[in-house]
Amino acid sequence: MEAQARGLLETEPLQGRDEDAIASADSPSMLSEEEKEELKAELVQLEDEITTLRQVLSAKERHLVDIKQKLGMNLMNELKQNFSRGWHDVQTTTAYKKTHETLSHAGQKATAAFSNVGTAISKKFGDMRNSPTFKSFEERVETTVTSLKTKVGGANHGGGSFEEVLSSTAHASAQSPAGGPRLAEGEELQC
Repeated sequence: MEAQARGLLETEPLQGRDEDAIASADSPSMLSEEEKEELKAELVQLEDEITTLRQVLSAKERHLVDIKQKLGMNLMNELKQNFSRGWHDVQTTTAYKKTHETLSHAGQKATAAFSNVGTAISKKFGDMRNSPTFKSFEERVETTVTSLKTKVGGANHGGGSFEEVLSSTAHASAQSPAGGPRLAEGEELQC
């Protein structure tokens, strides 16, 4: 039986007498009755052997499952182990190591580039703030705020924060007859 199984598993190309056997098997009318009976017996024997091998394989697979259950191994644990083993194998390859080094180097360069861009933007904003155009704009805004303070709150407000200006403007508009509905004392304007 072992010689027959080995013959089934051989993958070498057919040569010599094997080719002759196939040529004679192709034409069943050329076979003698005795040869036909031998081939039929061999066919039955091969089918029985295949059935037996399938039963043995099935029994071995059941035994394997029983052993794994006794050891506490289940499908999820096997998948985790296989994944861990596979990931470890991938990490130890030279291609992974080279890729990791390249990406790490690229990440460092990108970080440095972003840092340089941030520094350049900060410098540009600083330069812009010190430019004559921005200074002129800042002076205009300051003049407008001072003018509003003077018109709305009187001359006694020489300075103050933006919130104070808004508060005084709201208070002044609440007291003026043309500024809309009047607010009672203690009532605040809500935006």
